[in-house]
Amino acid sequence: MPKQTFRLTLKSTYEESEKIPDFVLDIQDKCLLNEDVTSTLMLLASEAVTNAIEHGNRSDPSKIVKITINVLADKIVTHVIDQGEGFKPEEAVDPLKDENLLNTSGRGIFLIQELSDEVEFLNEGREVQFIIYR
Repeated sequence: MPKQTFRLTLKSTYEESEKIPDFVLDIQDKCLLNEDVTSTLMLLASEAVTNAIEHGNRSDPSKIVKITINVLADKIVTHVIDQGEGFKPEEAVDPLKDENLLNTSGRGIFLIQELSDEVEFLNEGREVQFIIYR
C-alpha cells in the first residue's frame, strides 16, 4: 500500500476540533483501517488537537492547528502543529501524582504517550508526532 497523506487545518476553537471525528472516519473508509486503529487514532488526534488549541494557541481563533496524517502499510504517522510558544514535555503535569488526580486537565500528553507506539515532541513543543503501528 503506498503512503496516503491527509491534511486538515483548523482555527483554534473548540467548534473546529469537532471536525476530527469525521476527518478520521474518512481516513478509515479510504484506507480500510480496522476499528481498533480507528478508535485509537481518533482519541489521539482529538487529544493532540485539543492540547494544541487550548495550551498551544491559547484558544486564539486567529491561530491555526495543522494536522497531517500519513497512512502507510505498517503504521500511521500523525503530526499536529500549533502556533503557540511551545513547551517542554518534561515539565508537563503528571496526572498520576496524588496532587493532580482531581485536575480536569493534564491528561492529554499522558494519553498520547500511553496509547501511541512512538511519540516525539518537535519544534520546541509546538509539534507532536505520534505513531501507531498497524
